[in-house]
Amino acid sequence: MLDINTSLKSVPRITPKYIRVLEKLGLFTVKDLLLYLPFRYDDFSKIVPLSNDFVGQAITTSGKIIKAKNNRLFRRKMTITEIILEDPNGFQLKAVWFNQPYILENFPVGSTARFSGKLGLNGKYFSMSNPAFEKSSRDTTNTGRLVPIYSETSGITSKWIRWQIKTLLPLAKNIPDILPEEIRKKYNLFDIYTTLSQIHFPDDIEKLIRAQKRMAFQEMFLVQIRTLEIRKNWGEKDSNKIKFDEKLIKKFTLELPFKLTDAQRKATFEILKDLEKPRPMNRLLNGDVGSGKTIVATISALQTVSAGYQVAIMAPTEVLARQHFLSFSELFKNYNFNLALLTSSYKLTCGGGSTSIMEAEPPKNIVREKLLSEIKTGKINLVIGTHALIQKDVKFKNLALVIIDEQHRFGVAQRATLQSETMNIDDGNIKAIPHLLTMTATPIPRTLAIAYFGSLDLSILDEMPKNRKPIITKIITPIGREKIYNFIRSEIKKGQQAFVILPLVEESISESMVDVKAVKEEHERLSQVIFPEFKLGLLHGKLKAKEKEGVMEDFKNKNFDILVSTSVVEVGIDIPNATVIVIENAERFGLTQLHQFRGRVGRGREQSYCFLFARGTEQKSLLPTRLKIMEKTNDGFEISEHDLKLRGPGQFFGTIQSGLPDITMENLSNIKLIKFARAEAAYLLENDPKLKGHPLLADALKKFSEKIHLE
Repeated sequence: MLDINTSLKSVPRITPKYIRVLEKLGLFTVKDLLLYLPFRYDDFSKIVPLSNDFVGQAITTSGKIIKAKNNRLFRRKMTITEIILEDPNGFQLKAVWFNQPYILENFPVGSTARFSGKLGLNGKYFSMSNPAFEKSSRDTTNTGRLVPIYSETSGITSKWIRWQIKTLLPLAKNIPDILPEEIRKKYNLFDIYTTLSQIHFPDDIEKLIRAQKRMAFQEMFLVQIRTLEIRKNWGEKDSNKIKFDEKLIKKFTLELPFKLTDAQRKATFEILKDLEKPRPMNRLLNGDVGSGKTIVATISALQTVSAGYQVAIMAPTEVLARQHFLSFSELFKNYNFNLALLTSSYKLTCGGGSTSIMEAEPPKNIVREKLLSEIKTGKINLVIGTHALIQKDVKFKNLALVIIDEQHRFGVAQRATLQSETMNIDDGNIKAIPHLLTMTATPIPRTLAIAYFGSLDLSILDEMPKNRKPIITKIITPIGREKIYNFIRSEIKKGQQAFVILPLVEESISESMVDVKAVKEEHERLSQVIFPEFKLGLLHGKLKAKEKEGVMEDFKNKNFDILVSTSVVEVGIDIPNATVIVIENAERFGLTQLHQFRGRVGRGREQSYCFLFARGTEQKSLLPTRLKIMEKTNDGFEISEHDLKLRGPGQFFGTIQSGLPDITMENLSNIKLIKFARAEAAYLLENDPKLKGHPLLADALKKFSEKIHLE
């Protein structure tokens, strides 16, 4: 007899062929399959007779099959299935499918059927191309309703998943409900069985929304319990108290060639006050592009090292790590600090204003060992590197502050390791753990920050340095391309430089050879046809770290006038002389990413420009509305709010990065839902901190924590 814990291998109709695919999706039991939720719906709920009134609309219609045939096109190796359906009023519908000859077996002449799809009109017939279908005698599963669409993979279709779930759904009555009854009643939330019934096969749109809200609340409730537990756990640890040396900080800031913004001063003060506490800091510095978070981190490091402790700074790439090393070396050139850069490619140290390179020549381990020894003995005050810094052979004498830059670019598993390792890192003091400062140059809307970074304190850099001129941004249609090329020529002749950015050709996390080919072809076109008089550099993700750095260094040293790059161009890379950035196929990027690219220019004194090249239309009015937001504002937080509303948090952050389910991500902009979930989580933990009175919730939280990491 089947129950929710039955292995899918034991379910009739699920053959070994399907089992292999289901297991790849992480589905092993009946319960797993029932909790596999749709990501969207086709609305075929409008059941109507054939009529001109419904042409162009998605409808469901039914009738008798009066003709059915397969046409084989041998030259094109294609089969076209044609079925003529006649409705009760005598109107006829021609339905067509491509390469699905088996459909004919289901609908012999004389049988009745339901077809769902977009209604067209073709001569004397109404028409549908590739409609959903089922026999009229069957319950509405694939037609005549809001039809669920699931994430599919090779060998498995939404239709197949629907049939399995429809059969197994009654077993959902036995799934334990982890949401306490009092919470369900308080917020008028469905029980788990009703929720799953309405999510898989909704009666109407209102019940579907209510069911989705219930699942979103449940996931957000778990998120908030977990973040509050992390916050409490972190707050119970001991850390080194680092006294705020006002005289030291004042002297350093007065010697800077610029004045700190009010936002920088406020964030710095918040961090320095955190460092004075006996509990470890766990703070997120959330800054706009170019808002100056590096100097805030520098002041934090200055205070820590001056008090006799060590600092570790982690960046997600070697290029960024090396840039930080050079920046911090310059900022601390008048201080008696020893700095080191430790990555797989570099082992560098500097101190007292001079820089020496410890060559990574064979035997490499001896060079690395020398640097590791200097870190362990405390000779090195500040270590900068990639996540190589948290490897087990890296030991510190008295590490008191860890700064993680661009943390959102580390994957979920890496982020989990980074935070847990700052607690477990060998810092020379078994009683204390280091203070933790994470930084991001992606302005995160406050809603998302509360939900996703709920265990961290927040410092916001929402103010640009006074000497920064707003970047002039223009959307350019194909007709205006030549004019922009001429403008770039005039800028380069004035001694400035330019970026040209291409999107990924294939939508994937890392670049493919297709992307590399595309950027190489564009580099060749621009070099030979458009700008033969200038020198052009080329940057893409398939280059090694040293090669990337060489390209960026050459660009910075003006060996190239124009840099052609895929979207690999580093966030945080500083080229003050670059005043123009062209972004090809801008409509393919999210607003937040476009804002990040735009931040590659505007770092010097000259006026800078961002040109968004858009394809597909000569008329600006027909371009995506969201692109026009880029013309209107340079405010990253305002842009990120728009991005969140337009694309949803799943796209904004990347669901792959978050580990959160689609339904939860879609509801992250629901501030009320997040506040309610957080209030209930706080109340629950206050009254039952170990969740002993809520064993189902405790078990769900354990599984939840295994699949997701929250800062």
